[in-house]
Amino acid sequence: MQYLESDKKIGNIIPNIALLLNHCVDKFENKIVYQEKNIKGIYEGISWKSFYDNIQNIAYNLQKVGFQKGEKIVIFSRNSLNMLQLELAVMAYGGVVVPIFANFKKDTAELLINHSDAKWLFVHGDTQLSNISFELKIKQIYSFNTVKDSRFNNLKYFSELLVARPKNTSVFDTTITPDTVCLNMYTSGTMGIPKCVQLMHKNILSQQAALSLVWDVNENDRFLSYLPWHHSFGGIFELFTALYSGATFFLESSYGRDANEIFQNWKIIKPTVFFSVPKVYQSLYDLTRESKEAENVFFNSGLKFIFTAAAALPEKLSNEFEKRNIPVVEGWGLTETSPCCTLTDPKQKRVAGVVGKPIPGVSIRIADDDEIQVKGPNVMLCYYNNDEANKEIFTEDGWYRTGDVGEIVESGLKLISRKDRIFKLSNGEKVIPTDLEKAIELKCHYVQYAVVSGSGEEHPVALIFPNKKLLEKPDYELSPEEGCFCPRSLNELGRCLTGCLHLANESIGQKFAKVKSAAIILDELSLENNTLTPSMKVAPKNVVERYRNHLLNLYGTNVPVEEEVYIIELNAAKKTGPCTK
Repeated sequence: MQYLESDKKIGNIIPNIALLLNHCVDKFENKIVYQEKNIKGIYEGISWKSFYDNIQNIAYNLQKVGFQKGEKIVIFSRNSLNMLQLELAVMAYGGVVVPIFANFKKDTAELLINHSDAKWLFVHGDTQLSNISFELKIKQIYSFNTVKDSRFNNLKYFSELLVARPKNTSVFDTTITPDTVCLNMYTSGTMGIPKCVQLMHKNILSQQAALSLVWDVNENDRFLSYLPWHHSFGGIFELFTALYSGATFFLESSYGRDANEIFQNWKIIKPTVFFSVPKVYQSLYDLTRESKEAENVFFNSGLKFIFTAAAALPEKLSNEFEKRNIPVVEGWGLTETSPCCTLTDPKQKRVAGVVGKPIPGVSIRIADDDEIQVKGPNVMLCYYNNDEANKEIFTEDGWYRTGDVGEIVESGLKLISRKDRIFKLSNGEKVIPTDLEKAIELKCHYVQYAVVSGSGEEHPVALIFPNKKLLEKPDYELSPEEGCFCPRSLNELGRCLTGCLHLANESIGQKFAKVKSAAIILDELSLENNTLTPSMKVAPKNVVERYRNHLLNLYGTNVPVEEEVYIIELNAAKKTGPCTK
């Protein structure tokens, strides 16, 4: 087996969230901790002193109405100041927070609420209430906002928990042991019931003890954040980095849905640190090309570094930051590892697929079957109420099996694929579809997602989903080094992608792993049709199932399909490069 660990020791870890809050209010008392827009659309902040006082009030009033240590609350809400204060109050008191995606539909929301065994439910407002039924076995429901739904006789308002407690009283439990569970977080499952990851105080706080040794984030920094808190990237990694360091956290008002609004907020906040996924970076960069002023706003001189995860940042986009001396940091991890395991060194040249070296305290090894395994204080307790998933999640000597396949190279850990994505062709050859998917997405700016399939078949094929917004912008042009010139229709894109697919195939060494045909489908992957997870990753199994008829057609069966489609047969296609004017 290969092993890899940090050359730095982790040092002292704050034992629990109650002690973290005590430490922060002592150190940053009068500093602004958080800002979000008020009803007038103006950013409004709260000091650590007031923030801490609110959290104490919530914890006091929760125990007064019967909430007990160890009990769970489900938070069915989008990010907000009230949600943040509630989470911290519950953790500091000794309870368990269970956040779920604010836009889950009724079936999924009720499935998770029932599975969680929580008796307390907090909702953002009417949207969430409309997606639950009064038959749920919930002791008490609280709404952060005024609602019209009158079905529930156990509904109260969150404002009741903000009532001032008796002077100089506190119900924070500073004796909570580091191994106590404080956060149950559902993974972005792609099939069936998502797994519920049980995270402990030490999981969250060991991350921050480690990160404080490897980068400089402090009380002078400004975070502009859209990442949802039901997901570990935003709700643990980014959020607690800001809190732990005393930085000011600004909630992005479009919740990441509108690049133009993110850009306008960027002008106001001038973030020094930004955490995001490649698709959002690309959308923001596209806006910078509209004017020199926009370019100067985005690449502001105060931007210390950007952090990217979920997928590799395309090299061309990465270069745009690096040529302006803005470091790009990439990381890898899972909800089960709280989430960060590795970080790249911004001083070293980025290598495709390499996600850096372990943070202090975390050890990584590559098993005999090439699976990446992890050990450290960041690793979860286990999955909640899921004996089947827990059976083989840890090795006999206590390492967590990540399900990712990788290798250790000179510059750190290199990701290869998810273990369950690798498939065999009918001749027994193994295909790693993610290699070709990345190559296809990188070759054409207009490709939003690519899914390669072919288990049990003679050769792989690809389902390609274009960026419809770009296709609908006829005046939008790309420079020659980026590949394509403004295709205005699916047919034009298809002719262009024929050449791009040839180039993508050339990047794959094994002949058997190259795609021989592809379907460009004018349809959008989404949360609603379960082809994207709540963290906006592709759910490959669901994509294959939903577009199975397209796959059948690519393998020679004539089946009718509803979506507009362009079929590429590479054997018959002329080998060309990307289209030009």
